[in-house]
Amino acid sequence: MTDSTITVVPVGEAAWDDVALVFGTRGDPAGCWCQWFRLTSAEFTHATVDQLRERMREQARQVPAPGVIAFLGDEPVGWCAVAPRSEYPLLRNSRIANAADNDATIASAPGIWAVTCFVVRVGYRRRGVAGALVRAATDFAIGNGARRIDAFPVDPAARGSISSSELYHGTVSLFESAGYDVVARPTRTRAVMRLETGQRSPNGPA
Repeated sequence: MTDSTITVVPVGEAAWDDVALVFGTRGDPAGCWCQWFRLTSAEFTHATVDQLRERMREQARQVPAPGVIAFLGDEPVGWCAVAPRSEYPLLRNSRIANAADNDATIASAPGIWAVTCFVVRVGYRRRGVAGALVRAATDFAIGNGARRIDAFPVDPAARGSISSSELYHGTVSLFESAGYDVVARPTRTRAVMRLETGQRSPNGPA
């Protein structure tokens, strides 16, 4: 079910308390604060949760913002990370992320963005929040000069079930609904999907 009252804004336009409510106090989002891709493995391992949260708080003030926040009415319900790929150190040497590029440095060139992470609060899932997030994240990237946007979702259709902890990547069908195409299949259950921004206007699939 899609709820027509969903609105999505850049995280910098949301109150910090709303952002903190989306990430919560337990589970993977509260332990990561969407810093996994923004640090090297060693940096992430040695960072405390408080440090990760403060990094996110600082990033939320940046222009352009590091992602978008969804609201259902006045209630903050979801998050999607979207930024230039050059801001994600962990992607530089990722076999999955670079499966569609012969030269990994191409993926960090100016104008190439990535959608890396979704959080939808328990109790607000299956209500169209993720779909609204991916569309808004795509529009946000296009509005900030993205000429290509990459994503690395899971494919539940390729396996009987996908754990909720894996769904933070998004799903193939979710990105297909926003106009992205599969450009590589590095594993049976993972895809690299891509949208060349000429394929999509800021109001939806071309």
